[in-house]
Amino acid sequence: MATQARPDGLQLRSLVRADQVLEVFLESVAVPEPGPGEVIVRVEAAPVNPSDLGLLFAGADLTAAVVTGSAERPVLSAPIPEGAMRGLAGRIGTPVPVGNEGAGTVVAAGPSADAQALLGKTVAVAGGAMYAQYRQVRATACLELPEGMPAAHGAGSFVNPMTVLGMVETMRLEGHTALVHTAAASNLGQMLSRLCIEERIPLVNIVRKPADVELLRSAGATHVYNSSDAQFASDLTSALRETGATLAFDAVGGGTLASQILTCMEAAASAAATEYSRYGSVVHKQVYIYGSLDRGPTELARSYGMAWGIGGWLLTPFLQRIGPAEVGRLRGRVAAGLSTTFASRYAAEISLAGALRPVAIAQYGRMATGAKYLIVPTLDNEQGAHP
Repeated sequence: MATQARPDGLQLRSLVRADQVLEVFLESVAVPEPGPGEVIVRVEAAPVNPSDLGLLFAGADLTAAVVTGSAERPVLSAPIPEGAMRGLAGRIGTPVPVGNEGAGTVVAAGPSADAQALLGKTVAVAGGAMYAQYRQVRATACLELPEGMPAAHGAGSFVNPMTVLGMVETMRLEGHTALVHTAAASNLGQMLSRLCIEERIPLVNIVRKPADVELLRSAGATHVYNSSDAQFASDLTSALRETGATLAFDAVGGGTLASQILTCMEAAASAAATEYSRYGSVVHKQVYIYGSLDRGPTELARSYGMAWGIGGWLLTPFLQRIGPAEVGRLRGRVAAGLSTTFASRYAAEISLAGALRPVAIAQYGRMATGAKYLIVPTLDNEQGAHP
């Protein structure tokens, strides 16, 4: 090991107790000597993604959260409702590290050539447990960032960019030619819009606020519609007829939006039909739910014939489906576009301790447009949020 890492470091952990209480705290963890093919990354930036929040807070009632401990080592506690507790049996009593992805500097490396080649380099990692000051990972799990690129620019190089590429590849693999996306003003949604503009893929963006419509249109998006508008259904149907979109990715999950999209897809397909069928159009219409911004039940009002499907979509199974070679190709595309197509924007930077402050949780926990936070473990732990 050419560079000596610190003997220990802080790591954010989430614990579900048997008495239906969540505890989130910082724990001191020894930093091991890297083995062959391994490196130690000093984590300098890790985004708070919606996919992190379920593991971090386990469905607890954060309106009843209390924070004890010190400013440097706070402990957040919150009750877990009975409904959420039923799905957490496997977690009871075991502190779980959190954080899907992040970036930082390789400060120690094992003896293998690929590990040594990364020593001193800034890398992005999607290895889990990234809300920590140090992370031991395989060298092959690291994406070397371009020379001079700050860790903050590469911290979100996996979850959102690979999801965006996965959506487009799923479209192609399943024979569709255009896309619909909900909650489209998010960081991920803006990436998808930029990618579709570059690749000339017709994209129908669905948002929830007038400001989000303006945000996407000002960036070049053609089809952007507010689901709160009175004319939403007719506008969406017209856009679907124009684009031919028969595949949607829904970040909302609960409520009636997925059903509305299928209904409008059916109306668009039926408008082009030459004869009536009591079974609806033969055009297959598909909605994949990949998020849970609305945690209520998904409500279906079946008025879209029989050629339709609705299901879940996750990035990890998709990557397993396409195989390592294709994953490597997509990762290369991300690396080349981290400052452009796949750039992320953050509302604030917070320390590990700052991530447990109720005022910060109230902001990043909303999962709202413009409220994405970046955890910076190298900040002093008493520091809070910095825009």
